[in-house]
Amino acid sequence: MEQDQEALNLAADWADISQGLRKDLGQQLHSQWIKPIQLGTFCKETGTLDLFLPTEFSANWVNDRFADRLSLAWKIARPDIRNVRIQVLPGRRQLPELRLGTGGNPGLAANDSSQFTAEAGAVTLGGSDYNSLGQATVGLDPSLTFTTFVTGTGNVLACNAAQRVSAVEAPQFSPLYLKAATGQGKTHLLHAIGHTYLTNHPRARIFYCSAERFMVEFVQALRQNQMIEFKARLRGFDLLLVDDIQFIIGKASAQEELLYTIDALLAEGKRLVFAADRAPQALDGVDQRLLSRLSMGLVADIQPADIELRRQILEHRLQRFSPADVPADVIEFLARTINRNVRELVGGLNKLIAYAQLTGQAVSLQLAEEQLTDILSANRRRITIDEIQRTVCQFYRVDRTEMSSKRRARAVVRPRQVAMYLSKVLTPRSYPEIGRKFGGRDHSTVIHAVRLIEDLRTRDADMDGDVRSLLRQLES
Repeated sequence: MEQDQEALNLAADWADISQGLRKDLGQQLHSQWIKPIQLGTFCKETGTLDLFLPTEFSANWVNDRFADRLSLAWKIARPDIRNVRIQVLPGRRQLPELRLGTGGNPGLAANDSSQFTAEAGAVTLGGSDYNSLGQATVGLDPSLTFTTFVTGTGNVLACNAAQRVSAVEAPQFSPLYLKAATGQGKTHLLHAIGHTYLTNHPRARIFYCSAERFMVEFVQALRQNQMIEFKARLRGFDLLLVDDIQFIIGKASAQEELLYTIDALLAEGKRLVFAADRAPQALDGVDQRLLSRLSMGLVADIQPADIELRRQILEHRLQRFSPADVPADVIEFLARTINRNVRELVGGLNKLIAYAQLTGQAVSLQLAEEQLTDILSANRRRITIDEIQRTVCQFYRVDRTEMSSKRRARAVVRPRQVAMYLSKVLTPRSYPEIGRKFGGRDHSTVIHAVRLIEDLRTRDADMDGDVRSLLRQLES
């Protein structure tokens, strides 16, 4: 029990530290290097906290550039932490030695660890140590699989195409190009493709990287005069997964190398998957020949998750927190309010549950509003009470003046109560502020209206349907 509590405390501290680093470093650097960090154990005797990254490359990079900042942040959050140690996540599949011209086994799978030993830290190519592509682990997140990917109308095409690429039989299209805005699931699908492909082809060679990492590896090989080995290594993979391809913009030599690699892999029937936040034709500064290769297969667009998909994602995520008790109105509130991307949606749920468990409070709508202020304010479209009143009046066909009148007829009172309920759900206004917009009514009247409509939605299908319809109109 004490260990579980310590893990929760560390997770809560890490959520705050990570959010602060995202503001300092920016979204791109944070997503690339800080977000993949996983918490390890904390040794109270030595005061050492272990942080893990999926590959040796990323661990070295973070160590070189962010170790001091991470250490300082943790020491501020937890005075008992004296040392922060950044390492490669234990248990990852290691890439074995690949020897060209030195008697190596060319048929050995690049991710098959059966013959990999601890001494094989660097890959030897052509008789020289080459600490680049072959040194890192495959780097696939074990939690990002097709099983954990929730599908809806906006992403079903991309998901089906991804499953086809990873199947045993060769797909009818290659490469697959996944286009989606930040946080909509394209990276999840890349990892899922890698996992399923390895299951279907256990001895296959796969390489997953970001375009930025490809650039770093390319420049490193160029400086070390290792381009022959770099090309041979890269073109030896059976599946190439490249994320955030938009970051290769403007790098002429790297674009040319990627172009030749694509041609070589396609000629041998290998599989390629790229992901970006925009369509191939929208990649400015990219060679036309490369654009042609990227768009020659299937371009699958992942649309922003709609309200139904957001609900499904939250419910699916809740299964991992059993027996966490999250009321239905909180799920509905999060699904409707956090609509920019799925990553923020899941992050908001994680933070809310962690806070509730650490403080012993029950998850409630009020707690969600208090603890997720930053996320909610960033996602909320500025819907006004005037806009809500106007929409409700049009829906129920009542005069706008009835929102402020003293009439008590049911045909007037119920629309007014619905408008008060929507004003509380869709705006940051307090109960007294809402009351003033409805003819100077007392805050207790607004509270009664909100609770009444909440109750009616659970018992009256027609009322629930009316509110859902109004929400769609106001949020569209």
